[in-house]
Amino acid sequence: MASVGELPINAVIANKPKMLGRKAEGLDQKVSGPEQGFRSTLPQTLRPPAERQGLTHLGTCVERVKPVVLPPGDSESQGEPVGLRVRDRGGSEGHPVMGWTGVELPGDITPRESGQTSARSLVAREFGKATKEARQMAGESVRGGPRVGGFALSPGAVSHGADDWDQIDWHHARQAVRRLQARIVKATQEGRWGRVRALQHLLTHSFSGKAVAVRRVTENRGKRTPGVDGETWTTPARKARAVHELQQRGYRTHPLRRVYIAKRNTSKMRPLGIPVMKDRAMQALYLQALSPIAETTGDDRSYGFRPERSAADAIARCFILLARKGSPQWILEGDIVSCFDRISHAWLLAHVPMERSILHKWLKAGFMHQSVVYPTEAGTPQGGIASPVLANIALDGLQRALRERFPKLSSGSTLHRVNMVRYADDFIITGDSQEVLETEVRPLLERFLGERGLELSPEKTAITHIDTGFDFLGQTLRKYHGQLLTTPSKQRTHAFLREARAVIKGNKAVTAGSLVRQLNPMIRGWVMYHRHVVSSQTFAYVDHAIWKALWNWARRRHPRKSSKWVKAKYFPAHQGRQWVFTGQVTNARGDKHDLRIFFATSVRIRRHIAVRGSANPFDPQWAAYFKARHDRKRKDAYHDRQRHLSRVADGHTSTSLSMPTTDHGVAPSLTRAVAEA
Repeated sequence: MASVGELPINAVIANKPKMLGRKAEGLDQKVSGPEQGFRSTLPQTLRPPAERQGLTHLGTCVERVKPVVLPPGDSESQGEPVGLRVRDRGGSEGHPVMGWTGVELPGDITPRESGQTSARSLVAREFGKATKEARQMAGESVRGGPRVGGFALSPGAVSHGADDWDQIDWHHARQAVRRLQARIVKATQEGRWGRVRALQHLLTHSFSGKAVAVRRVTENRGKRTPGVDGETWTTPARKARAVHELQQRGYRTHPLRRVYIAKRNTSKMRPLGIPVMKDRAMQALYLQALSPIAETTGDDRSYGFRPERSAADAIARCFILLARKGSPQWILEGDIVSCFDRISHAWLLAHVPMERSILHKWLKAGFMHQSVVYPTEAGTPQGGIASPVLANIALDGLQRALRERFPKLSSGSTLHRVNMVRYADDFIITGDSQEVLETEVRPLLERFLGERGLELSPEKTAITHIDTGFDFLGQTLRKYHGQLLTTPSKQRTHAFLREARAVIKGNKAVTAGSLVRQLNPMIRGWVMYHRHVVSSQTFAYVDHAIWKALWNWARRRHPRKSSKWVKAKYFPAHQGRQWVFTGQVTNARGDKHDLRIFFATSVRIRRHIAVRGSANPFDPQWAAYFKARHDRKRKDAYHDRQRHLSRVADGHTSTSLSMPTTDHGVAPSLTRAVAEA
């Protein structure tokens, strides 16, 4: 006697689904006999949908495809229909699987391909094809997902092997991640935190998310820097294997490798923690699910370590707040003592919207220094991919706290003109009087930071008048006779020149081409950072200082040669400009060509347009806005290039590298500093 539970089962015969069971005698045949008596004794939850509580309808859409599994029991012998069904290749088949239950599919619905229908049935699907449930969890069709070696991969929780790293369709992978991030943003805006957690789980378990995370940590500047295990992922095979190793179950962190770097303009050392490659990839993976929430809930006037935002946006916002005649005159310069090293772990675990077990492992990983492992009781290690985002989340909310205490007025300003601009742990707060900042704003700051285990630095936190000026993010903001000027900080300018001179003096024996190759990235990076402020005179001064150091370098190499000979060898004219330091370098093909020093004055000064405070790069509604910003940047770069070429063709390129002179509207203090230098 075969059990009733074995009546409808699926099998695969000649790559086609076949039914093994009693031969149906007609489409309208009903079950009778012992089976009917057994079914009448079943509870309501185990009966077929059409017989539950005497229902006569054919069942709901969900019930039509719901598998029905009956408990084991006795029934009549099934005879021998198997051979007949094999011989006629299914021609004798009557009802489909659901036919004997009284539930028939309508004629306008195409039956789905054979799949797993119960715990007892065989898995009837081709190898390498995702199940229906997997495609539903993926959130998109297989056709639109990432591809590896011609096989479509869904971005959801189910993924298949991808041994060929180089054949991954990165465009589809990034698009799959961006779609899930956009859904996280929408759920966050609606306050549906249960859906947010579900989408985060889907993204962190997806093949696309894991592949993009591995690519991020293996193609950045630190890709060849190992952790405590000494391992780096350099080969495509190792990267492909790493994608499948990013699993939450069984994941254990390694201690961070502790290194120290010198702080700017001080003898103190800054600690950095270097995670192992797997920990970096896990941080990059979970950061993909955390960043959309951080961008949606973050402060509008926060600009540090956030996508599509920069220090130039923070400086532009400061100019907007302080440039008008009726702008606030007092500024509180805030500095937090060891912000990254002192953030409370308890606060982070209670407020960061991500998988708590993973976050706990990151925070408690410890660090290794000189072969000794030390525990970490507070802070986020500087050097990890997720550390800046965690620090931003900890400091987000300061703007809301200030707005609650100093609300907006009908005139558009705020009470006592209190506003904030923050870049990571550096921030300024404006006010219309020194008393307001000292007696009301500062106590609020101390309470806010105290909840997070942080405190203000008594030495570096100061209240300054705008006429005196203050330094913020390497720029000096100061009003001269009511006009606000933003110039490169004298301290940062002299620090940059000291670094450039050290490179020149430390390479006395190298060729001129090698020296230019080392100097050009330094000069270009510093100039591009300061090109959005009043910096033309500072650029001229920097060009002159570097030229002087290079001239001394060349004269030292040839002490017995005349100045005319040295000038002809190292400082030929080029495109209308005299005294261009030039050297020869060899490219990868072995060809030699001239390489010239980069001039700071060759960069055009262009004002930066601050990003809108509520703009969210993960929200599709802001896609057109960010596209317009990118197009404008490309257009400006193109026009700058065309302007430079036209000036060269007309012979208008500046040939003077003399000391700058005073101009109308230029800060007298800057002119005095240049003259003294």
